[in-house]
Amino acid sequence: MGWPVELQEGPVGLRPLHARDLRAWSEVRQRSEAWLRPWEATPPPPADPYTMSFRQMVRLHAAQGRADEALPWAVTYHGRLAGQLNVSNIIWGSARMGTIGYWLDVDLAGRNIMPTAVAMAVDYCFFVCGMHRLEVNIRPENRASLRVVEKLGFREEGLRPKLLHIDGEWRDHRSFALTAEDVPEGLLRRWRSSRLAP
Repeated sequence: MGWPVELQEGPVGLRPLHARDLRAWSEVRQRSEAWLRPWEATPPPPADPYTMSFRQMVRLHAAQGRADEALPWAVTYHGRLAGQLNVSNIIWGSARMGTIGYWLDVDLAGRNIMPTAVAMAVDYCFFVCGMHRLEVNIRPENRASLRVVEKLGFREEGLRPKLLHIDGEWRDHRSFALTAEDVPEGLLRRWRSSRLAP
């Protein structure tokens, strides 16, 4: 896949997370902690007391990107760190699929940053990497994340009971997906067009 990769669409960018992002990342995470906590993955019991440092996370993400196992991006807005978007659980072979996860700074919510970032990531996965299917799994109560997939026209595929360990419990998720055939013109182009429509 040629990792690392940087993408830009107007003020919204996707780039690798760097060790020098520690201060900005920590500030965003601290400011957004209460807003993000209900949707954050947690280790199921028996919980491992080990916590990965920021630098270790950055190194792990870079290694996963180089190994074509994930596409881990920092989301930027006007050059400022705004959140993260990861395409993970990538399977090649006859599946060619992955799972998209994302989070955004609470202070930047509602500005169409994440739909634009997801659209850029989808187009890169489909048209550069040759992936075929991408899915997003969202807790039914997470209205902000649900709006992202609704705006982009992801197809809902049903409820997946107790799919992920989130905020201390196994939680149900609504599953959404797109295949390359769903967006032959590109998701970013479709997203731009939908915003210009009367």
